[in-house]
Amino acid sequence: MSFIITSDWIWRCPGAVGQTHRSRGSASRVCPSSSLAQSQSRPLRYAVLGAGFAGLSVVWHLLKHSPKELNLSIDLYDEVGIGGGASGVSGGLLHPYSPKVKLLWQGAECWNECLKLLSIAETAALAFGEPNSEIGDPAQKFSNFVVRRRGILRPATNVRTLDALNHNAQNSLSSCRIETIGMDTAQGLVPDICLPLNTAFYMPDAVTVHPPHYLQGLFLACKNLVKELSASGFGGKELCLHQKSITSLLELEGEYDAVIICVGAKADMLPELSGKLPLRTCRGVIAHMQLPDFIGEYYPDQGPSILSDAWLAVQGSRSLLMGSTKEWKSRNSSPIVSADEASKALEELLPKASAIYPGMKNWSFTGARAGLRALPPMTPDGSPPLLGCVDNLVGKTHACKYWLFGGLGSRGLLYHGWFGKLVAQAVLACSENIIPSEVTSWRNVNT
Repeated sequence: MSFIITSDWIWRCPGAVGQTHRSRGSASRVCPSSSLAQSQSRPLRYAVLGAGFAGLSVVWHLLKHSPKELNLSIDLYDEVGIGGGASGVSGGLLHPYSPKVKLLWQGAECWNECLKLLSIAETAALAFGEPNSEIGDPAQKFSNFVVRRRGILRPATNVRTLDALNHNAQNSLSSCRIETIGMDTAQGLVPDICLPLNTAFYMPDAVTVHPPHYLQGLFLACKNLVKELSASGFGGKELCLHQKSITSLLELEGEYDAVIICVGAKADMLPELSGKLPLRTCRGVIAHMQLPDFIGEYYPDQGPSILSDAWLAVQGSRSLLMGSTKEWKSRNSSPIVSADEASKALEELLPKASAIYPGMKNWSFTGARAGLRALPPMTPDGSPPLLGCVDNLVGKTHACKYWLFGGLGSRGLLYHGWFGKLVAQAVLACSENIIPSEVTSWRNVNT
């Protein structure tokens, strides 16, 4: 599944009125909730920086939750296009639990909202003609999937945490159950699996997402929503993808009613925010593994993905992703992995993966990609993302003009739906009162 994107891709529908997205000049602050917004002579204009999990969620929810009569224009900026950054390199293992299978803070809300977006993206992708196929020759299954619903298996590998794992498993969500299973049951799911402590925690409702396919599907859903809303006869909607880099917020000065920063680790590289965000960066390498044709056996059709010291995200009967390494404090955001970096990643990951799934010795390395993630500080609620208005950090006096949605770390897929919805609603209301204080209190942390 792919879209051909030019440097300035525009989806404009009849019904959009006023100045186009290229018009310049500042205007007084307009809130959609005001009567002025409903009678405006130009679209309310928003810029969303980043076309990964966070950015596309915000775009979807801005469109979905804006008043129908509102003339709304959204410019989406990403130098590498849809899902070209760390989001597209994600392994796609989706569940609402910590490594000790404890329900994360706001895990239920995040899980439910993410499932909604997955369904929306799947529907758009199917209508576009890219099947979520899991039929036919087992060797060809899942090649175009958006979501693979086969669960996730979490083997117990550390006797010191076994009690905590057992306790947490008893408090799982009904919509994402955790079953404690033994060796026989686990080998019924993955015949070659090895359990060091003869215990595993199976999440049958957890899913494996194909991030690039999902993000392309969600972008397509946003396009479809623009068309649907504009055809309603009320306000016009407009969405434009700019495949370009924003190196300074000053480039957007006077252009927009609000700017939402969703660029992950690159947020700290914007001069206006550099050194002001309590983020830790971590570069991770993911290896693409393929089962050679001459190997008669293949990964079982019903086999779950595996979450352990090295995780295995099943992409197909003969294709999976293995990850991930951790290079803390890296500033390297390039997805390109050198031969030396790939070799070191395999040396680290293969022994860990083979300890749980010995069949990995038959799989061949076919390539690697890397992503730079930004992790938020630890809090009593875990490591929730960073949200809120950052006018004071940018140094501008505009009311609620600059917003941040970042610090999603390795849980971007889980967090992006619900928190993206909150950010969009806050932007539309010109107030962050709707956002929980747990994800805005980071501004009190000394960087």
